[in-house]
Amino acid sequence: MGDWNSELYMKFESERTRAARDLLAQVSDIKPKTVFDLGSGPGNSTQLLVEAFPDAEVVGIDDSPNMLEVARARVSGARFLKEDIERWRPSEPADLIFANATLHFALDHYGLIKRLAGCLAEGGCLAAQMPNNMQEVSHALMRMIAADGPWSDRLVPIAKTRAVIGPLDEYYRLLRPLCSRLDIWQTTYIHTIDGVDRIVEWFEGSELRPFLKPLSEQEREAFLARYREGLTQSYAPQSDGTVLLPYPRLFLVAQK
Repeated sequence: MGDWNSELYMKFESERTRAARDLLAQVSDIKPKTVFDLGSGPGNSTQLLVEAFPDAEVVGIDDSPNMLEVARARVSGARFLKEDIERWRPSEPADLIFANATLHFALDHYGLIKRLAGCLAEGGCLAAQMPNNMQEVSHALMRMIAADGPWSDRLVPIAKTRAVIGPLDEYYRLLRPLCSRLDIWQTTYIHTIDGVDRIVEWFEGSELRPFLKPLSEQEREAFLARYREGLTQSYAPQSDGTVLLPYPRLFLVAQK
């Protein structure tokens, strides 16, 4: 897919980090010795973990050289490793595996979640948050435009690989036999965005990346123009010119 752009990604640092803070609040009472931040990105979530658990060894795991470079410069109290989280395993059972907006990128995220739960030490926690917005207009538009254009032969297969977050009870059935405590909840954040151009910019740093990568520069401009038009028709501006962007996120905390 190509490397991530940390600068573009972190233009929305506050919004992206808010869910990490909410997830961390649900495990702040544990005292882990080892903490792994899967998909640590530019280190915003890792910084929270270092501050919350100053006596723990905190390790960030990511496969983006750009993100790792930024994270290492930003967070001095953690180690960072370049690894694919879908293949990663801790050398010893982990006390806390933290995954903020990461596991949904795995096509077999059911299998990955189950495997990660099996990597926990006794009393250890798997804490994960995944955007659950595939049915939101912002994401449905991506797939619709991918299927309706001169790029469809290249983009439809990509659209079909987008992982769809399952029903809540599916995660319960998957994890309940593996843990002593399980909390699952969903929160819909309502982000106040300064117009649809900013929504486009937000997703250019994340979910639009795989759709744009196979396109020429001219095709990218055409795709984004259609996407921007669709957003304009779907998200009415408020009286102050801002746009309200609903953003559902699924949370789970599983303790062994």
